[in-house]
Amino acid sequence: MSEDNPVRPAATVVLLRDAADGFETLLLQRSREIAFGGAWAFPGGQVDEADRAGVDGDLLAAARITAVRETSEETGLILSAEDLVPFAHWLTPPGFPRRFATWFFLARAVKGDVRVDGSETKDHRWMSPDAAVDARACGEIELPPPTFVTLEWIRASPDVRSALGRAQNAEIIRYAPRRLPIDGGTVSLYAGDVGYEDGDHERAGPRRRFYMLESGWRYEDDGPPGSS
Repeated sequence: MSEDNPVRPAATVVLLRDAADGFETLLLQRSREIAFGGAWAFPGGQVDEADRAGVDGDLLAAARITAVRETSEETGLILSAEDLVPFAHWLTPPGFPRRFATWFFLARAVKGDVRVDGSETKDHRWMSPDAAVDARACGEIELPPPTFVTLEWIRASPDVRSALGRAQNAEIIRYAPRRLPIDGGTVSLYAGDVGYEDGDHERAGPRRRFYMLESGWRYEDDGPPGSS
């Protein structure tokens, strides 16, 4: 596969709502016919030309518009762009047939019933981050790697208010994975990991990496919360 595939801007929204034992996030099951087909992920999609209109090339502003539009189309929930808190940015590594530069936003869920479109999305669940990670581990659901890592990041907060505050007070986390084959699977290294620049994943030092192994998935991050 070519490493020259165009990178498309996109937006993802992590909706949070308070629950008796902490908080829950909304996951949608993707249609088999689209990217990450069959997997459970957050609402979101590609920035289109209409989203770019009137923002003078500001991709973050365009991504906010996309986030509101995609959430409405996929869930029926209407968000305010001003309530979206950007906290992460994911870049699909070279070698994939479709590559995206995706802004991730946190938002408190608005009241209303979720209505999936039945086309791009087939089902929905409100799940705690712990429950979603455990469901993937036992084979109940599939999760794309960015969704898994995001669940690991938000599960460190006890409630919605804390998660939003953490995102508002931290720098944007930049994920541009460097994927390496290792025994039993692969490891994705992110900026800040000791092996990110040269690929030496065995050297001692700070970890910011994601293991996708036959024995299970694991995310490690030794950096301060929300650091880039």
